[in-house]
Amino acid sequence: MSDVKDHCGIFGIFNDPDAARHIYYGLHALQHRGQESSGIVTSTFDEAEQRPVMPSHRDFGLVLDVFDDPELFETKLLGDAGIGHNRYSTSGAATNRSNIQPFVVHHRKGNLALAHNGNLSNARELRKSFSERGTLFQTTSDSELILHLTAQSRRQKHIDQILDALMQVEGAFSLVMLTDDELIAVRDPNGFRPLALGRLGDPDQPGGAAYCVASETCSFDMIGADYVRDIQPGEVLVIDREGCIDGDFKSYEVPRKHGVSQCVFEYVYFSRPDSKIFGEMVDKVRRRTGVRLAHEAPVPEVDDEEKTPIVIPVPDSANTATLGYAMECQELGYRCRFEIGLIRNHYVGRTFIAPGQDKRRMKVRCKFNTVEGLLRDRTVIVVDDSIVRGTTARYLVNMLRESGAKSVHFRIASPSVVSPCFYGMDFPDRDELLANQFDSVDDIRDWLGVDSLAYLSVDGLMQAVREANPSDLGYCNACFTANYPVPVDMDMTKEEYEW
Repeated sequence: MSDVKDHCGIFGIFNDPDAARHIYYGLHALQHRGQESSGIVTSTFDEAEQRPVMPSHRDFGLVLDVFDDPELFETKLLGDAGIGHNRYSTSGAATNRSNIQPFVVHHRKGNLALAHNGNLSNARELRKSFSERGTLFQTTSDSELILHLTAQSRRQKHIDQILDALMQVEGAFSLVMLTDDELIAVRDPNGFRPLALGRLGDPDQPGGAAYCVASETCSFDMIGADYVRDIQPGEVLVIDREGCIDGDFKSYEVPRKHGVSQCVFEYVYFSRPDSKIFGEMVDKVRRRTGVRLAHEAPVPEVDDEEKTPIVIPVPDSANTATLGYAMECQELGYRCRFEIGLIRNHYVGRTFIAPGQDKRRMKVRCKFNTVEGLLRDRTVIVVDDSIVRGTTARYLVNMLRESGAKSVHFRIASPSVVSPCFYGMDFPDRDELLANQFDSVDDIRDWLGVDSLAYLSVDGLMQAVREANPSDLGYCNACFTANYPVPVDMDMTKEEYEW
């Protein structure tokens, strides 16, 4: 399992009289993408002041905790349009309240709110330029830079100001932006982070349908919306009232400097298996990674008199890859069966939150337990989605052996992680990655304490993705290959990127 912090989850909706509640449910479905803070901004008209306003509510914590007062939806978060954000910080201090999104500003063209999923690779350069001109910052988040670029644009039309800003930023950015009259969905030209368009209701009904955009389609399922399509890499889609009636929205394109490079780790770990990402179901792709892994590193053969080897997942992100692996091994003639040998406690936070190794070990104990009667005297093949630092995996191996496993074999449904990410995933620094601390897979095997260890190859991963999703769009696998599709300064640490 991955010692990696998820990036963020974003959701926006337009032309929906129950906008705030639907954003709330959408964010709840996207909770796995960020658990530090949550926020909602809506757009409405203040009759007393006779002007459009954008009320907001933001705080640290999970969606259910931040929005635990029903009165928020009755008296504050009014209007039929809004955006929401779940945050797991990559840039900007996690404890700084001003960093909680969505951000809202007021400038000469009216109100503007923004929620951002991703990371800008040229953030330091832009921030330095702004600082030299005397610009004051309210946050330490790279997302604020997009607002400053928009506000300081000399273009006259609001959409032209936004386009002007987008052409000056680089890296990963899926955005939902809210103006007084429109919802704007943006995906960077590389298409690093996912963003999908959905429709709620009948376009032929009076006033038209409601349209929504989200990081993952599982949030559409939560509110009963239909998936329409993905926002394309480099697309800026403007959702307005006229388009909600006729379904014809204005679409602009941000020029592409590099090729399309969608984040393959979305398929490996981040996204929910019931989501459609980059045009295909995550479950389907993960099953294919398990199938490819079965061909590259099948279960070990055992004597006929021994108990049948069992294949178990590290729940929950490895469940579907494990199913693909076990079924394909059986098809290939290997004796094995799928079992649930590790039980996860879903009411415990993620392991990397606890500082210090003793606390981490206790957190693993609190999060996982073994089914001892199933494991005893058996050959156990553990399938995980990835290994980053490896500390949690090492503790799990000890737990399996203490439960009586005859032998423990690890199979990883992705390649070894060798490089940090500068496009919105919070991987550890290069030196902290397990693959960079040892000279060979055998050395890692010995450190983990397993009888055998095998990773899915890079070619195997990409083949599995292509088999499941034959789209001709490209993917970023820099965390596995160190081949960065958008230039980054490799002499800088991740912390230096995250001022």
